[in-house]
Amino acid sequence: MFRSIAARLFWLSAAGLIFALGATGLVMSELYSRALERTLNESLDFQLTTLVLRVLEARDPRAETITAPDPRYGRPNSGFYWQITGEDGTVLNLSSSAVGVVVPEIGGAFDATNTRSANVADAGGTFLRVHERRVSLPEIGPLDIAVTANWAELQDEVGAFRGQTLTVLAVVGLLLAAVLGLVARAGLAPINRLRRAVENIRGGAAPEIEGNFPRELAPLADEVNELLRSNAQIVERARNQVGNLAHGLKTPIAVLRNETRLQRNELEKTVAAQTQQMSQLVATYLDRAQLSARSAIVGQKTDVGPVLERLGKVMGKLHRERNISLDLPEAGALWFRGDAGDLEEMAGNLVENACKFARRDVSVTAALLPGGEKLRIDVEDDGPGLDGESAANVLRRGVRLDEKAPGSGLGLDIVKELVAIYGGALELSRATLGGLRATLTLPAARIMPR
Repeated sequence: MFRSIAARLFWLSAAGLIFALGATGLVMSELYSRALERTLNESLDFQLTTLVLRVLEARDPRAETITAPDPRYGRPNSGFYWQITGEDGTVLNLSSSAVGVVVPEIGGAFDATNTRSANVADAGGTFLRVHERRVSLPEIGPLDIAVTANWAELQDEVGAFRGQTLTVLAVVGLLLAAVLGLVARAGLAPINRLRRAVENIRGGAAPEIEGNFPRELAPLADEVNELLRSNAQIVERARNQVGNLAHGLKTPIAVLRNETRLQRNELEKTVAAQTQQMSQLVATYLDRAQLSARSAIVGQKTDVGPVLERLGKVMGKLHRERNISLDLPEAGALWFRGDAGDLEEMAGNLVENACKFARRDVSVTAALLPGGEKLRIDVEDDGPGLDGESAANVLRRGVRLDEKAPGSGLGLDIVKELVAIYGGALELSRATLGGLRATLTLPAARIMPR
């Protein structure tokens, strides 16, 4: 679901944080509610005990000296009432707050202290907490003394506390989430640095992973570097073995061709033809193996400007009658992600073909394409050019459109194979000079910041 480790850590931590803070808010609300309920019950017990003592002192439940200490029992319709009733249910005395109010009765048995309590709703629907105690006066008989408290106020206070608590915890949660995001980003920064180092290697900007990494990632960086070194050694051994194989096959093939050069009979003619074909196949596949071995080395990069400038000077000396113009970036500004020899092979074949068929002018340009992932090299001439069908045919192996020009016809095919190995493209089109334009699109290497 989450493709990013940082996002996974953040969301999992955030989910755990939301659950923990939510549970904390509910637990705190419950503890606060119980604390308020306990305080309310203790207050009611105190008010009830005070009323009982004053009734016993006065020996008259109607005495004016019987009052509750809490001033809320003097505020009308406050929900804080007290009332004294006789055995027959007659109201003998009540608080000034209870005037005009019917204090609800509660049922149930009295406990060992002749006290009972319950939550009941009054006539207006307000819930009250009621504590009631039964006492007995010698001259009067049993009396029921009840005190009440507004239970709805307690619930409202608990609700307000719960809302405030959840709001505070939500703010704290957001702050902690921001901290978690920063911690995840900071904690995973070495992984991102390692990823960029690997990308630099793939892009040819660095030969190996450099820099210091945490203890958990240092072994991985060392293993990647060791893998790169091992890969380079394997490629080098393969290149040497390919070279040895080439030298080993050249001698017996040369002997066979020498023995059958006169072609005195059908056997010698057949052997000569087959050895010629063998020689071409060996050369072709050995070239491909060498090209693949060179391109398999990770981290190679080549400065494009100096290579093309050097090619232009060489071709200018070989074709003095041609005017070769170069529009190239300065040294260090454009890099090819690959071997210098391969770039010389590709560009050299194209420039040489342009010099062969040009009337006078040859143009070579190089630039980085938008996005910075690819570079483009254009080689143009003012020769006869090619139409669409001819441009497609000339890329076929060994095809030559001008048999009078020197060469084997394999130059463009070699370029095409190299381009395919590097994941690039070769296109032939009409040049602005009037002749042929050959366009090379190749992977560009990143330039490491200084």
